[in-house]
Amino acid sequence: MKTIVITGASDGIGAEMARQLAQRHGAAVALVLAARNEEALHAVATQCRAGGAAALVVRTDVSEPAQCRALISTAVEAFGQIDALINNAGMSAQALFEDVKTDDLGWYEDLMRINLWGSVWCTHAALPHLKQSRGSLVAVSSLAGLVGVPGRTAYSASKFAMTGFFEALRAELKTAGVSVTTAYPGVVATQIRYRGFNAAGAPAGASGLKEDDAMSVETCARLILDGMDQRAREVVMTPKGKLGRWLKLLAPGAVESMALAALKDEVKPH
Repeated sequence: MKTIVITGASDGIGAEMARQLAQRHGAAVALVLAARNEEALHAVATQCRAGGAAALVVRTDVSEPAQCRALISTAVEAFGQIDALINNAGMSAQALFEDVKTDDLGWYEDLMRINLWGSVWCTHAALPHLKQSRGSLVAVSSLAGLVGVPGRTAYSASKFAMTGFFEALRAELKTAGVSVTTAYPGVVATQIRYRGFNAAGAPAGASGLKEDDAMSVETCARLILDGMDQRAREVVMTPKGKLGRWLKLLAPGAVESMALAALKDEVKPH
């Protein structure tokens, strides 16, 4: 039986990855589901068990290093090993930098603790076990971690940092038998942007991005899991994302125009 730890598993992409893993592997997989919303985690665990998988709920706030370490130790105590860690927990934010008051910049640090440090702390705790199983690491970054997105200075900073960390770690683990897959979703039909920080550090309650062509959660989760199974280095999910990545090298000004065009008119800088 493989043991897979998923952070941010209470809803959205994390919950859907858990359900799909249960469908794919049934009784051959044990899922350790982590997030802050314990009630929602139990609902996801019930769905996974209905698919035949074992599921353990561990309430975890990844912005707290002790809780990250406890998550990994609980998983090992329960199932004896860790074969994959999916660092999916994250929070969004949308605000033009000039609109953020100086005394509100503390939420930039809060966002970094969740998006970057939560992944670093969980990965550090899990690494000896992943090396033992020659397992898989997955980091769910964002296209905003490849191309800077206006109105997303804090979010892009956290995701660029995450991208750099796992790129360096991939090289360190090249001979250890541990794969490192970084996924770069674009706009996905989840609630993350509505719950993220606004300029005042409060829940945004709305998205500043155009979402007419948002990818479904089901498709996004499937692509990430396929990448993990293939031990792929990276998963860039959309044609626009793949184009933007190369255009950034060849015509960076065009990429900036594309990024601005993705914003709703009412949130564009003037």
